[in-house]
Amino acid sequence: MKTTFLPKPTRRTPQLAPLSPVPASASQRRTTHMAASLLLGYPSLRTPQIVAEVRRAVVGLPDPVAARFTAFCDYTETRDPADLEAEYVRTFDLKRKCSMYLTYFATGDTRKRGTALVRFVEAYKAAGWEIADDELPDYLPAVLELSAKAGEDSPEAAQIAAGLLGSHREGVEVLRSALASMTSPWTGVVEAVCLTLPALDRATEKRFVELVTSGPPTEMVGLSAMGPHESGPSGTLAPFALGGASAEEARR
Repeated sequence: MKTTFLPKPTRRTPQLAPLSPVPASASQRRTTHMAASLLLGYPSLRTPQIVAEVRRAVVGLPDPVAARFTAFCDYTETRDPADLEAEYVRTFDLKRKCSMYLTYFATGDTRKRGTALVRFVEAYKAAGWEIADDELPDYLPAVLELSAKAGEDSPEAAQIAAGLLGSHREGVEVLRSALASMTSPWTGVVEAVCLTLPALDRATEKRFVELVTSGPPTEMVGLSAMGPHESGPSGTLAPFALGGASAEEARR
């Protein structure tokens, strides 16, 4: 079956220059990834509580990272929770280049998607973690949560989490570009993550350019159960809190 692609980019789908990473300690990187994991999750009535926790936690982060989180927190405080939820759905659930599922950028709705997801599951198991049954393992907030939590006790698990983000870095960059083209408030949250990741190598940057140009493949092979689906509240991993709230409270 022939694979088809999205049209060529327009002014609405620009290619952004990569961000230069900022110096950050391992602890600062973990805090950044946990804060981003929470803020990129599906909005709910608990969002104000999450935002308050994040606002306190990011005070000690590098200024460019903290500023982006603070700007997003300021934005959420001006929005009704129901309006924020509707904006989230319009952004992440209805636009292919804003997918929260990392394997989707490289494999789209093709046969390769299933294999890519299996590899994610195996990586989680190797790190000593399990993903919830109602969530896909390549969901960006879940991967960021793994990155935040795995590094606390296990250098090997931290390397696995870094490998998952690094091997799908071009997807993160496409997401950043797509959000920026929409002037989405979530742009800064993804930028904060990118600022704590290694600089893009030439091969990854090339793949990023190709994906911005063409978009994810769209060969349909009956993988609807593995494609982007309705996001929703879920406790993805073991309990965790930025500053006191339980994971169940924060991610619900």
